[in-house]
Amino acid sequence: MMNEWIGTIGETIIATVFDVLPIAAVLVFFQVFVLRQPIANLGRILVGTVYVLLGLALFLIGLERALFPLGKEMARQLTNPEFIERTGAGTDIYWLKYYWIYIFAFSIGFATTIAEPALIAVALKAKGVSGGAISAWGLRIAVALGVAISLAVGAFRIVTGTPLFMYMIIGYIIVVLQTIWAPRMIVPLAYDSGGVTTSTVTVPLVAALGLGLASSVPGRSPLLDGFGLIALASLFPMITVMGYAQISQWLSKSAGTSKENEI
Repeated sequence: MMNEWIGTIGETIIATVFDVLPIAAVLVFFQVFVLRQPIANLGRILVGTVYVLLGLALFLIGLERALFPLGKEMARQLTNPEFIERTGAGTDIYWLKYYWIYIFAFSIGFATTIAEPALIAVALKAKGVSGGAISAWGLRIAVALGVAISLAVGAFRIVTGTPLFMYMIIGYIIVVLQTIWAPRMIVPLAYDSGGVTTSTVTVPLVAALGLGLASSVPGRSPLLDGFGLIALASLFPMITVMGYAQISQWLSKSAGTSKENEI
């Protein structure tokens, strides 16, 4: 068992080194041959690189050994025919019998996004740059709600077998309309919020959930139906972040109007 683990870690580290080498080569080329400057703090950079390689290797092993199997297993158990018959016996509507899947997708989407390091970093930067006008927690909750809704909708899409393009077209129409009327300050941040959700914590579980669900639901193909959740997870946060800004703006105006009336 120990030899197997050592072999797996060694193979993953070697693969990670080859993946990181092109990035290192580009940085060294521009520093040495374009800028023609020595590499400052070379020792610290080398130590940091070793940490990065070890961290990436362990992260990849964790994905393969824990997160991917966990997502698939949860999807398999929640779509088990016996479980569906027991929990969905009160309705004859096919897609409604899978309501636990929608609840699980919503919950896991919200929880993983709140813990997403990339989102935390962007939220703190947005708060600092805006002088506190943008709440870090408000932004994180708005993005997390967007991802949660997107995964619930994506799970519904897989269960029903409806085409992905319908959701994407409708979603981007909403985004375009919101962009016209949303506060200008929030629009670029909202667009970036869609990207930071698809990072280290969220993507593995989302991908595993989609593939596991498509493999478990009768008549669905993992290749045709299992992918697409990540696209939705990038789309819906833009809607919720701009919606959050629009609601905040409306509440501020209402509060201002009320004070004027009182005066």
